[in-house]
Order: sequence, then structure tokens, then C-alpha cells
Amino acid sequence: MTDTKGALQTPTDLNRNDTRSVADALNSALADCYTLYLKTKNFHWHVSGPHFRDYHLMLDDQASQILGVTDAIAERVRKTGNTTLRSIGDIARRQTIRDNDADFVSAADMLAELRDDNLKLVESFRIVKAAAEEANDNATSGVVDEWTDQAEERAWFLFEASRKG
Repeated sequence: MTDTKGALQTPTDLNRNDTRSVADALNSALADCYTLYLKTKNFHWHVSGPHFRDYHLMLDDQASQILGVTDAIAERVRKTGNTTLRSIGDIARRQTIRDNDADFVSAADMLAELRDDNLKLVESFRIVKAAAEEANDNATSGVVDEWTDQAEERAWFLFEASRKG
């Protein structure tokens, strides 16, 4: 279905005004996911040191998990009748996780930065959860719990891998 301007009119029983705040929160979290995905891959490609293999494999697994969430987030935005990210520029305008373009980052600093970034993503997901509950969007409220748990687990793994012992 389209309206007279050609815009999609996705069928939903949710209030369109309420879902805009949910979509905004989801799009911000999606921008953070893409930022965190690329940073995790960057660190995966550039990690070095005595734990190279373990860190290299862990970061690759984590990057795959993060990328796997992106489609679910974007589709959730569309299911509520809204539009999602369209470009790298759109991601840059919405991201709250900072890029890292340093020529060299130690393995310890990589793990610490990614741990903090995953916890920042948890904060983004909590904002999504609050907006979804306010909009009576049960589906988004439910699915964001899994994304939160995954980000918390990644932060935990990064923390444990970085401990001196």
C-alpha cells in the first residue's frame, strides 16, 4: 500500500506518532551496532601480541553477532511503519559510539574500548526498551531483551579476556 505521495503505509495497529520515537531509538541503536561492528572488525584485523589467536577469533565471533542483529533492528523499524538508516552519513549522524582511527591500539586497549562500547550499546537498547514500552510496542520491547543480553555477554567476555591472572 502507498499513500498519494508514494510513501509505504505498513499495516500496524500501533500509533504512528508513538512508533516514531521507537524508530528513532532503534535507528540510533542500529547506527551504534554498525559502528561497533566496524570497530570490532578493525580490531580483529589489527590485534597483535601473545594472545593474538584467542583475541582474533573472539573479535570475529563478536563482530558476526553484532552484524546479525542489524537486520533484525532495521526490520523492526520497518514493521512499525517507519524508515531506517539509508547511508554511512546517516549512521555518522546518529551514532553515539565513537570511531577509532588510530594507527595502533594495544590489545589491552582494544578489549577495554570494545567492552565500554558494548556497555554503551546496552544503554542504547535500554532507551529502545523504554520507548517501546511507552508506545505499547510489545514486539520491540521483547526482542530488545535478547540484543541487550548479547551485548552484556560480549562486554563480560571482553572484561574476562583482559584480566591479568
